[in-house]
Amino acid sequence: MAFIIPPTVELLDLAGPVQVFSEAKFYGFEVDIEFYQFHESPISTSGLGFGNIANFKDARLKEGDFVFVPGMHFEYVCSISFKAERAFFSWLKECSDNNITVCSICNGAFALGHAGLLANTECTTHWRRVDELQMQFPLAKVVADILFVKSNNVYTSAGISAGIDLALAILEDFKGAFFTHKVARGLVVYHRRSGRHKQESVYLDYRNHISPQVHEVQDFLIDNLSKENSIEALASLVRMSPRNLSRVFKEKTGFTVLEYLTMLRREYAQTMLNNPEYTIEYVASKCGFKTARQLQRILKK
Repeated sequence: MAFIIPPTVELLDLAGPVQVFSEAKFYGFEVDIEFYQFHESPISTSGLGFGNIANFKDARLKEGDFVFVPGMHFEYVCSISFKAERAFFSWLKECSDNNITVCSICNGAFALGHAGLLANTECTTHWRRVDELQMQFPLAKVVADILFVKSNNVYTSAGISAGIDLALAILEDFKGAFFTHKVARGLVVYHRRSGRHKQESVYLDYRNHISPQVHEVQDFLIDNLSKENSIEALASLVRMSPRNLSRVFKEKTGFTVLEYLTMLRREYAQTMLNNPEYTIEYVASKCGFKTARQLQRILKK
């Protein structure tokens, strides 16, 4: 696993995937982790510098290896200096041609675009940059609202923490779901998200209001999915009448309390089902569904 450290690198873009493979080594996965640069003395967006790092031209990669290009400050991505790194872009193209998998995190996808690796290829990047990626590389098939996507031997992922999800998915291809679950647990990443998991989160969305009672109900529902959560009990929690809570909740979120609770339960169930140790009956009970069949019916909608 070869990691490029570009100028103005985003630390979590780099550290997240590196830590996944470092943790996998702890559990016995045999992998070499190497670091390279294409510009001397790179400094992160946080101001943290790096020691002596080999140049990418010194890399001795072979078929089956991986190259990761993490995200950078977007001003640098748009700069003439970055676009002039033709030797590096040519090297990335050569890696791909030699069946080395090329991966990007966040706006590292722009490096892949300059290398010609995104033409007629499904790809993604941070949600703030998907339009710019499509504009700069019109032949790319840019997919918004997705965590990561693989096309041939090119992986691209969304911003920041999505690089962890990408690395876990790659690890699962090598070692299977159970091994990857152990690694995720070691990282305190309890549930791995899939590539088709939306960048939006039901836990964070529908919160752009200022009603403290509705926020309190939303927080309570997230923490108590397996409970019955009757409208009467929720109304009592926030000192409102059931009728008034129903009205205000729908007005502020766009959903009824039951609709919102069902979305939360479905989201949590989909996440739990990534764990190979859990049966669907167990997941259903933890998410507040009366039977596994009820959960299966909700998931199909």
